[in-house]
Amino acid sequence: QVQLVESGGGLVQAGGSLRLSCAASRSMFSLNVIGWYRRAPGKQRELVAKITSGGTTSYADSVKGRFTISRVNAKNTVYLQMNSLKPEDTAVYSCNVLDYDSSSYWGQGTQVTVSS
Repeated sequence: QVQLVESGGGLVQAGGSLRLSCAASRSMFSLNVIGWYRRAPGKQRELVAKITSGGTTSYADSVKGRFTISRVNAKNTVYLQMNSLKPEDTAVYSCNVLDYDSSSYWGQGTQVTVSS
């Protein structure tokens, strides 16, 4: 079992920045893949960025060059730094962990609203 707690969402103007945090109840080394997903109103959930236990990262095309996923193992925390935010980035952002036994865990989500 893994508990995830997200924080850092809020309201920001277009062009601004936010940093989301996802704190896990277990060591990051014991987790396979950690990802940030988002769901905008009326749209399907999409993968925004992910990072593997080995540190490999990948991003959705829509956020490449603007978002950065990183982790601090000592804090069991994964971050999503979001720069140059656009109104279309408005969504509920959720952290997901894929364990080595294929178990999947979700955080409660945090709202990000970008005003134009």
